[in-house]
Amino acid sequence: MSETDPIPALDTESALDQLRTAAVEGKSEEMARYHKIDRPYLGVANPEIDSLTRAWRKDLTLEARLELADGLWQSNVHEGRIAAAKLLTQARIRPDDSGAWTLICAWVPEFDAWAIADHASIAGQKRLLADASRLDTVESWTTSEHMWSRRAALVVTLPWTKMNNPKPQDLQIRERVLGWAAGYVPDGDWFIQKSIAWWLRDLSRHDPDRVRAFLADHGEAMKPFARKEAGRILAN
Repeated sequence: MSETDPIPALDTESALDQLRTAAVEGKSEEMARYHKIDRPYLGVANPEIDSLTRAWRKDLTLEARLELADGLWQSNVHEGRIAAAKLLTQARIRPDDSGAWTLICAWVPEFDAWAIADHASIAGQKRLLADASRLDTVESWTTSEHMWSRRAALVVTLPWTKMNNPKPQDLQIRERVLGWAAGYVPDGDWFIQKSIAWWLRDLSRHDPDRVRAFLADHGEAMKPFARKEAGRILAN
């Protein structure tokens, strides 16, 4: 096999063994205390997960990557789920990224912790930027009884807060998501309020007037900490 040939499919247990090899003694207990979710933790730092998943992404076929990502997610190991998301985090997935998008969407109802949810949502951001019609699926998350799904709708759309020169269709998407955020305002859950604030704070760097208008309309109904965070850059 030449250096440019893809390596044979990597099975889930072999990938987890590679992660275990990168573990730091004592870190798993620290991570379990920090994340407060009952699942296995190996004690692997994010840079090590990055290094491994970059190599896997480079060497594996798309079909093998999707299979590995699915297996790592199903392992329920913290670092395995983070690695699963990182395997699908890239701007272009050729020849067809629909399998990656389907897998990410299947993960959303299983979100139960911010770190895993955020890494998977970053993978989802890339797929949304590749095909904005997928926002119709994301909108369905906004009415879910599952708090993490509702939160994911804002986290996965964060790229539209960061555009310096948005096109008309991008501005329409911003308004669409701001409508979702406005609908979330009466929800007092900390993570939901934090996600509203996150979206507004990031948008305030690029469209401060729109954020001021949102806060004028909805700020009083937001939790004080979220209102403060949303306007933090405006106040500087």
